[in-house]
Amino acid sequence: MEQVKKDKKKIIIEYVQSAAIAIALALVIRTFVVQAFRIPSGSMEPTLMVGDHILVNKFIYGLKLPFVNKTIIPLREPQREDVIVFIFPQDKSKDFIKRVIALPGEKVEIKDTKIYINDEPYKDPYGHYDNQKGTYVFRGRFGPQKVPEGYVFVLGDNRDHSYDSRYWGFVPVDYIKGKAFIVYWSWPNINRIFHIIR
Repeated sequence: MEQVKKDKKKIIIEYVQSAAIAIALALVIRTFVVQAFRIPSGSMEPTLMVGDHILVNKFIYGLKLPFVNKTIIPLREPQREDVIVFIFPQDKSKDFIKRVIALPGEKVEIKDTKIYINDEPYKDPYGHYDNQKGTYVFRGRFGPQKVPEGYVFVLGDNRDHSYDSRYWGFVPVDYIKGKAFIVYWSWPNINRIFHIIR
């Protein structure tokens, strides 16, 4: 009888240890490597649709300290056309997803639907414009403004329905959580499952 109690206690301890290790690994992965997000709005259509569930590579730009958003081991800088998830500068309780258009030190200007970076036309392969009036219509002038060091200029791909850097300014690089790389689930658009984000 005593042996049975000891065996049960041993099994319980093993289960608790296994669960603790699994939780710790999940927290480390979520904090430093990969995190899941759901797309709540159409600001990135047609690249990302409402209901897409995506994975974000949090390690690609370097290892960050949690809570303070300071990079301690930089790996690479954000690149133009990266689709990034970041802390919204005007409300740090929210995460936004947009596309990097201009990098630190670059001059950005928008005239109607045309984007200029350092006075050169940008081909803008991902920009989508409606023919009708959108939620946010910003087809007037923006800039020219120089992107400060340590910041990026971002736009939503659905340009007439995106609340982005044209309205509230630049994104601190330290606020970037990671780069979106795959749709792992989507409803009702199940044909988008395992869609690679470009």
